[in-house]
Amino acid sequence: MGSLRAPPHLAGGTSLGRGYRPCLASSGIPKSKVLSVSCAMKSYKLSDLSDAEVSGLKARPRIDFTSIFSTVNPIVEDVRVRGDAAVKDYTEKFDKVTLDNAVVRVSDLPDAELDPAVKEAFDVAYDNIYAFHVSQKSPEKTVENMKGVRCKRITRCIGSVGLYVPGGTAVLPSTALMLAVPAQIAGCKTVVLATPPSRDGSTCKEVLYCAKKAGVTHILKAGGAQAISAMAWGTASCPKVEKIFGPGNQYVTAAKMILQNSEAMVSIDMPAGPSEVLVIADKYANPVHVAADLLSQAEHGPDSQVVLVIAGDGVDLGAIEAEVSKQCDALPRGDFASKALGHSFTVFARDMVEALSFSNMYAPEHLIINVKDAEQWEELIENAGSVFLGQWTPESVGDYASGTNHVLPTYGYARMYSGVSLNSFLKYITVQSLTEEGLRRLGPYVAKMAEVEGLEAHKRAVTLRLQEIEATVTV
Repeated sequence: MGSLRAPPHLAGGTSLGRGYRPCLASSGIPKSKVLSVSCAMKSYKLSDLSDAEVSGLKARPRIDFTSIFSTVNPIVEDVRVRGDAAVKDYTEKFDKVTLDNAVVRVSDLPDAELDPAVKEAFDVAYDNIYAFHVSQKSPEKTVENMKGVRCKRITRCIGSVGLYVPGGTAVLPSTALMLAVPAQIAGCKTVVLATPPSRDGSTCKEVLYCAKKAGVTHILKAGGAQAISAMAWGTASCPKVEKIFGPGNQYVTAAKMILQNSEAMVSIDMPAGPSEVLVIADKYANPVHVAADLLSQAEHGPDSQVVLVIAGDGVDLGAIEAEVSKQCDALPRGDFASKALGHSFTVFARDMVEALSFSNMYAPEHLIINVKDAEQWEELIENAGSVFLGQWTPESVGDYASGTNHVLPTYGYARMYSGVSLNSFLKYITVQSLTEEGLRRLGPYVAKMAEVEGLEAHKRAVTLRLQEIEATVTV
């Protein structure tokens, strides 16, 4: 789902901020090669562009973290030193909420009362997310590489994890499920969910419902850099966690980046940025659907990016653009979407092969393939966070309830990162055991390799045992 942008303060979210830089300004493509600027989306024909110009299109709306670090670093350090007191102070400053307790145990909170239809929707989502993630468990397998030499890999959960659920202009109980359900399946013992509090200091009832259902142990009523710092360092009331998950604004991202390289000894799920989608459409795609899919990500925030790739001839781009304008005007978050469209673009590809080649270079967080017989193109997909095949598969189903995870790599990081999964909450430990015969067979090779590397103690750890085995056999 990427980062949800919210009002301009550190806790719940942020506007574009002083570090914002639109991507098209840096694409390096001459104005003469821009086909149109309809609906605030520039358009390009791939065959008219040089390799360097095509590559320039993969640039995202960038954030200059240098300036943001100067704001976030003092908060991170203050929370390290003053703990809960600092968290409460920043929550009062940025969220205008005075907290009695920054952290509450979920077991101490009453069950959230939801409208039956709302409860059913989240229950269905929970069941599907659970089913998909529990299927990711892999059986333990022992391999005997040579006689008497057995190796295997065992799994253990990460003991304490922190889950960040953004607030601000929209609450995201769906993110609570996406993060807490795999943590629950993995067996994480301490699960801290951080989310900005409501004006009365309470936690959003839908978030609380999802947290209870999915086994969250603590709720940290704070957002922004102060929440990330509290989970990373630990405070008197907030357990220290070993890994932090979840999307967030640029201050949250900066705090995660700082803390994963600090003495806090904490890891993070992945680099995160504004939400994005790339839609590939052919002449069979319904313009209404294409427009809705583009706007479903554009409404996240003004620094989101959407890309439309037209595959082949016969596509009525005018109809798509008209629908984008019509639907955007009707959206409650239409202002956000309109700004996002201003640095988004359309490209024309000769065919599906060229369209997918561009998509693989761009490496989108979400990839929608709205073409005829979409499944036949799956093998050509190399880089994407999550893929949505066919005309009846909007990206929204993955955001909420199909079962896949919506915490995904953005900014092109899909080239080397995966989205959150059960594996994200597990550690893998390798185990090996040798019999006497196994060491007799393998030992001489190990000793020779240690000798080549000049590591005598390594060699002796083997040869002394081999001598003992030989002596026993001789006797």
